[in-house]
Amino acid sequence: MAEGDFLEMATTTLDIRIVPRHVALIMDGNGRWAAARGLPRFEGHRRGVEALRRAVRAAIELRISYLTVYSFSAENWSRPREEVQSLLGLLHRFIRNDLSELHENNVRVRVIGAREDLAPEILALLKEAEQVTAANTGLTLVVAFNYGARQEIAAAARALAEMVAEGRLAPHEIDADAISARLDTADIPDPDLIIRTSGEQRLSNFLLWQAAYAEFVFLPILWPDFDQAAMVAALEEYAHRERRFGRVESPRSAKTAS
Repeated sequence: MAEGDFLEMATTTLDIRIVPRHVALIMDGNGRWAAARGLPRFEGHRRGVEALRRAVRAAIELRISYLTVYSFSAENWSRPREEVQSLLGLLHRFIRNDLSELHENNVRVRVIGAREDLAPEILALLKEAEQVTAANTGLTLVVAFNYGARQEIAAAARALAEMVAEGRLAPHEIDADAISARLDTADIPDPDLIIRTSGEQRLSNFLLWQAAYAEFVFLPILWPDFDQAAMVAALEEYAHRERRFGRVESPRSAKTAS
């Protein structure tokens, strides 16, 4: 069965009204996938890029508006130098080889994460991906690169503290909205669903603020094995969740009852 045929069939089994607007992915398990097959870690990361392509195509077909992927964390720089160089090389190839396809499919690329200390060639790649796709109106692919949620929140706190020190903001004016407005994701809706592969059940410094009311699905498969069926399975589980946002009754249940 062709990929497009599979996805068309899959969407008919989901209530399209409750497909999440924003899905975030923690793509975990590349190294373990490679080790289990006696392959170098680089091969696991290479296969992980193939899984990312499948995830993006599935998000387009399933009418997801935002897909955020945890591509490289602020902590990943502490990995062995050879592995870091391999990951950066894959980023370079992904943008060089896939940017035209993303653009043709009306995908807008956004990058979140610290950029101050990035090498000029990496920074140029990230800027190119954003600039080429800036006018697109389909899926927004949010790439979390050199990203750490604690670092992001600390940067927002520093920005607010500077405003207070300069007399441009009163301390009592600092609230949740003020912090949200100074995060990398200020103009991006919070994730409805966060999927993590490999069976691990933690956020690993990913979207800590934005995940306040997200639903979580932890899949036992390793990231290189992630495919359209895995995405659909996660969305089906999400579709059966009751999202109350602190209320006694969820908006969906209230609407059904009326």
